[in-house]
Amino acid sequence: MSQKYHNQIEVAAEAFYIEEQSEPETDRFVFAYIITINNTGKAPARLTHRHWHITDANGKVEEVHGEGVIGKQPYLKPGESFQYSSGTILKTPVGAMQGYYDMACDDGSHFKATVEPFTLSVPGSLN
Repeated sequence: MSQKYHNQIEVAAEAFYIEEQSEPETDRFVFAYIITINNTGKAPARLTHRHWHITDANGKVEEVHGEGVIGKQPYLKPGESFQYSSGTILKTPVGAMQGYYDMACDDGSHFKATVEPFTLSVPGSLN
């Protein structure tokens, strides 16, 4: 069994604009996002750290690193999922996020679970 198949984590993201917390006149655009993490591999793994790159439409990149997510370090057995929500604030109505989670296996090995880029946008700003 290949290590890649043994340790497989799939990550899905969905973002939402939070109009009632935003203040466009002062360049404050608030976004929430829901992340779903699925263990589609053959071995359990624990999410130990998060690494985000958040980019606004001006090209400003904010890097966010920290332990776990929302104060937790979820342990996912094969077939299990974990979902959480969080948010970020941009100075532009459009941006993007991407990153990865550091995952630890029971045998002491580690791997990265990639979070593919996803868009943060005020409705109507991209069309």
